[in-house]
Amino acid sequence: MITRQVARLEVLSCAPGGGQTRPAPLLFVHGAFAGAWVWDEHFLPYFARQGYHAHALSLRGHGGSHSHEHLDAHSVHDYVDDLAQVIADLGAAPVLIGHSMGGFVVQKYLERHTVPAAVLMCSVPPQGLIAAQFSMLFQKPGLMVELNRLLGGGEVPLDVLREALFAQDIPVATLERYYRKMQQESQRAIWDMSVFSLPVIDRMHRPPLLVLGAEHDLLMPAFLVQSTARTYGVPHKIFRGLGHGVMLEKDWEHVAETVRDWLPEQGIR
Repeated sequence: MITRQVARLEVLSCAPGGGQTRPAPLLFVHGAFAGAWVWDEHFLPYFARQGYHAHALSLRGHGGSHSHEHLDAHSVHDYVDDLAQVIADLGAAPVLIGHSMGGFVVQKYLERHTVPAAVLMCSVPPQGLIAAQFSMLFQKPGLMVELNRLLGGGEVPLDVLREALFAQDIPVATLERYYRKMQQESQRAIWDMSVFSLPVIDRMHRPPLLVLGAEHDLLMPAFLVQSTARTYGVPHKIFRGLGHGVMLEKDWEHVAETVRDWLPEQGIR
C-alpha cells in the first residue's frame, strides 16, 4: 500500500503483485464522515489481487487531505474538483466506485466527464437526501439526532456507529478503531446533496453503471437504491443481511465479487 499526496489530497494506492495487470485503474470515493481508509481495509488489496491498480482518495477536509479547518465551507462542486485532480494524475480514465456521498460525487462528476464504467454503492440518489432524511426521521429518529450531532463535530456513543453502518456482528475493538477515524462532515455539502446541487440528469454522460444497495441500510434504504436504478434505467442488486457500510461488513467480499464479475462484462479487462 502506498500513500501519496496529489494536490494536497491523500491518495491510497495498491498495485497488482504479479501476473496479469489490467489496464483500467479503479478509483474509490468514500462517503460522508469518512476517508480513503474505508477502502484500504479490504477493497484496495482485494482488487489489486485481481490485477487492478486500485486507488482511493480522501476528499478535501477528510482523512489525510488538506483543509480540515474549512470543512463546512466545502461544497459538492469542490469534491468533484478533487476527484478530477486525482483522475488527471492517474493518467488514464478510471472506473469510479462511489459509496454513499461518494456515489453522489461520482454522479456530479459525470455531468462534465466520462469514464469507462461507474459503480454507485449505497449511493445518495440523484433526487438527493430529502427522502432518506424523512425515512430516518420516521423510522429511527434517535439515530438521526445522533448523526446530526456527529455532523456538527460532536461525539456520539459507539453504538451509533454500529447501528448506522453495520447489520452483521463486528468486534468491539474493530468498531472502536473505525470510530477513531470517523469525523464530521461539511454542512454545505449536505445541503448541496439535499437541495442545491442535485445531478442534472440530461447533462450526464452515461457509462455502464452498476447500482448496489444493502437490505438493512438505514441511511440509504433499499427503496432509494431502486429509485436510483430506475432513474438511470439500469438493474440493481440489494445485498441481503448487510448494512450501509458494505465495504467493512463481515461479508464485504460478496460485494467485491459482484463488482469484480461485472467489470469484464463491460469490457473492463
